Amino acid sequence: MRDEAEANSISRSKYGKPMQYSDPNLSSTSVGMPDDDFYNRNSNASAASPGYYDLGRMSGEGSPMMMSPWNQTASTPFAKPQWTQDENQPQNGLIGSLVREEGHIYSLAATGDLLYTGSDSKNIRVWKNLQEYCGFKSNSGLVKAIIISGNKIFSGHQDGKIRVWKVSPKNPSVHKRSGTLPTLKDIFKSSIKPSNYIEVRRRRTSLWIKHSDAVSCLCLTSDKMYLYSASWDRTIKIWRVSDSKCLESISAHDDAVNSIVCGSDGLVFTGSADGTVKVWKREPRGKGVKHAAVQTLLKQECAVTSLAMDASGSIVYSGSSDGMVNFWEREKQYAHGGALKGHKLAVLCLQTAGNLVFSGSAEKTICVWKREGLIHTCLSVLTGHDGPVKCLAVEEDHGSSSNGDQRWIVYSGSLDKSVKVWSVSENASDSDHTANRIGGSDADAIPSHESFSSGRVRF
Repeated sequence: MRDEAEANSISRSKYGKPMQYSDPNLSSTSVGMPDDDFYNRNSNASAASPGYYDLGRMSGEGSPMMMSPWNQTASTPFAKPQWTQDENQPQNGLIGSLVREEGHIYSLAATGDLLYTGSDSKNIRVWKNLQEYCGFKSNSGLVKAIIISGNKIFSGHQDGKIRVWKVSPKNPSVHKRSGTLPTLKDIFKSSIKPSNYIEVRRRRTSLWIKHSDAVSCLCLTSDKMYLYSASWDRTIKIWRVSDSKCLESISAHDDAVNSIVCGSDGLVFTGSADGTVKVWKREPRGKGVKHAAVQTLLKQECAVTSLAMDASGSIVYSGSSDGMVNFWEREKQYAHGGALKGHKLAVLCLQTAGNLVFSGSAEKTICVWKREGLIHTCLSVLTGHDGPVKCLAVEEDHGSSSNGDQRWIVYSGSLDKSVKVWSVSENASDSDHTANRIGGSDADAIPSHESFSSGRVRF
């Protein structure tokens, strides 16, 4: 019987020998419910112009992600996975790579010894201790977001749907589709009233409880009572997890909403292609909730592409298409604390763990920042991907922490169709890179950078 720490972590000691893999039949674990794809539709806006709508194509076709040289059609959706291991492991460096030639990796979620990966093949793969464990798939919509809540998995898709999956209590390798948000019952019930329809694009209406464009990201409140979804349709929607009800829809921004994070005290933060970061306050309202905009943290020309918050909720970070990472402090009513300058191209994803901040970029690298107060030092630049780093997930490495050296397992998903696994120490630094120390006084000294794409973009 493994002890608790081993059961809930991925230790570097487990990587000592080659991995063996199974090749599960994905369709056998995606059972029970028909996909409600008769509600599917072509979606809306060109990223370059908030007021322009092209009904002849899916959203994202004009996005840098879709036009990038790494975005080629997945060739072998059921090819055997490959695990390659780095024999010379530095303090902060690559452990190995997970490669399954079925599509670009758009989303990751890690919990204990399990890693969930979502791709444009519509598959969600589950890896256990870096061996392929099982998989399941939707009938449409690349997987842009994955979030885990106990035995439930929520996935956000390009087709505007949020799908709900449950882990079978009899066989944890089986994931059954348990529903879609909004539910079919709520769609039929809402469709009776004309007042429930809103205009989503020129001369076209839709129910307010449905997203009319790609679901870009998901987040849960700390008590797991509410799920938030953000979309390229410029709205955020709030769902009550217990009964899957959509409680509210907010027209949050003037362009696609690229990221959302839940903070403390009922605060929610959203980042958009319109160049703003906004703060919303959640208040109870009868049997539901109501949100009010309380603050705008950032206004800029380039798109906000990603958001993250540290574990204590004291600092909020935002990544932008110009390569900058800005941050704000809760203790000072979210006053601007500074900007981290580690990338020249778009920051596509952010994660925090302990005193570390991880920023993944379109230039194929991951910067590891250590925070001490308001001072951020670049410990390492992790290189090895052949395409933009689109998503990150971090788990504590219980098996390798000693002498106060806190270590983390970092997973990075890329448009090169691989997931790389890194071991990172809070006390290590990379001698090959000059430390970049950034404090609050540096906030005004922001140089211009080459942007990943001009104009307003959706990620």
